[in-house]
Amino acid sequence: MNTTTTGTINMLTLAYYFPRKIIWLSSLMTVIALSGCVSMSKGVTLALLEKSEEPDTRKCEAWGKPFEGIEPRLAKEQGKTKILMVHGVADHIPGYTTQFQGKMAKELGLNVRSAKSKNIELESVLFPGQGLGNLRVSRLMNAENGKEVLFYELTWSEITRGEKELLAYDTSGEFDYRRAALNSIMKKFSNDAIADPLVYSGNKREPIQAAFSQSFCWMVKDEWSDLPEKGRQPCSSLSDTALEKMIQDDYIFVSHSLGSRITIDGLQRIAGILPRREELLREKQADAKMSIPLKVVEALRLKHIPIFMLSNQLPLLQLGRELPEVTGQYADYCKPEGRYYDQRTVSETSIIAFSDPNDLLSYGIPPGYQEKYIDSRLCADITNISINVSPVIKVFGMSGVRPGPAHMGYDQDDRVIALIANGIGTPNASPLVKERCEYTPTVD
Repeated sequence: MNTTTTGTINMLTLAYYFPRKIIWLSSLMTVIALSGCVSMSKGVTLALLEKSEEPDTRKCEAWGKPFEGIEPRLAKEQGKTKILMVHGVADHIPGYTTQFQGKMAKELGLNVRSAKSKNIELESVLFPGQGLGNLRVSRLMNAENGKEVLFYELTWSEITRGEKELLAYDTSGEFDYRRAALNSIMKKFSNDAIADPLVYSGNKREPIQAAFSQSFCWMVKDEWSDLPEKGRQPCSSLSDTALEKMIQDDYIFVSHSLGSRITIDGLQRIAGILPRREELLREKQADAKMSIPLKVVEALRLKHIPIFMLSNQLPLLQLGRELPEVTGQYADYCKPEGRYYDQRTVSETSIIAFSDPNDLLSYGIPPGYQEKYIDSRLCADITNISINVSPVIKVFGMSGVRPGPAHMGYDQDDRVIALIANGIGTPNASPLVKERCEYTPTVD
């Protein structure tokens, strides 16, 4: 029975890391059956199946400022709701948001979508001739009431893919055969995922920031009918029509892990550029070639921009980094009576930070974080959401959570979708959130 036990434990270890319950259950059953230990197979299998049928008791707790979600924004008569998704670590290809879009569309009552997505190969005057990834735009609508969302999916993996080739030998046939099978699988994942933050902190930070800026520019610049179907081109000057619609349009960001750092850095970069428009124009620097009109500055200052951060990593990715240009001056920039109120970048940035306490790579945002580590001109407020996106399992008396689903499962969780769509702490919150999530408002 030693061989059987060892084989069983190895399969349980594999199951711990990988998300598909059916695959690892069937694999476990096969290994045990082949070993000849039928009685043990029956007992373990029944225990696991009974576990899977237990009521869902995963926790969901939120504290901070209430937020209303996306759905109330769709009721307005003028302007469009535009959502930009920014992925995190590991290699991604265009279309990675398809499942998330489908679940979100259902939650928002959007029952029609564009037959084709528009794919813009990003380019910037800052990096001429260099590809900066892909921006995939989809149109989601309700055929009966006219509600509409434009969904922008940024895929920036193209920028770091070449750098990560340095690690290819480590997982090639020439070297990898020396590694145990399970470790080989995990090493491939870690090489792909861990590399991205390192590359971003090095020489690819500016190109990735340019990809974010270009994506935001395309959000502002054109309506669905005006967006190019495909091809590589930079987003540059804004039309008068686009400037007029900026006031009515809503901008929303959804990010995952490293994508949250990219999003905040991108907005802080904009916060630093806008006050220096005239200086940049005089110096004819590349940043000024985007020609930021005063109307853009004025329109942004009226905006309330929510950022839904899945598997939030802001505290981790702040380590060893420089502080923002302007900090500790929230009241001066964000209160109407503040002395720099007319120099704020946006009216408010609502950060809704999702973290699973069993996700080894996600972090709650501590009190006072925004005062020290987020540019005051973004007028940020923070709501923390601690949510178990992966269930705790118990095998042989030990409890644990598979790290893969705990880190990657946010955009598939119905409660996360409902929170993004309809918020928490307001009458608009969905019945699922009211039933399954606890909310505690906080006061200064």
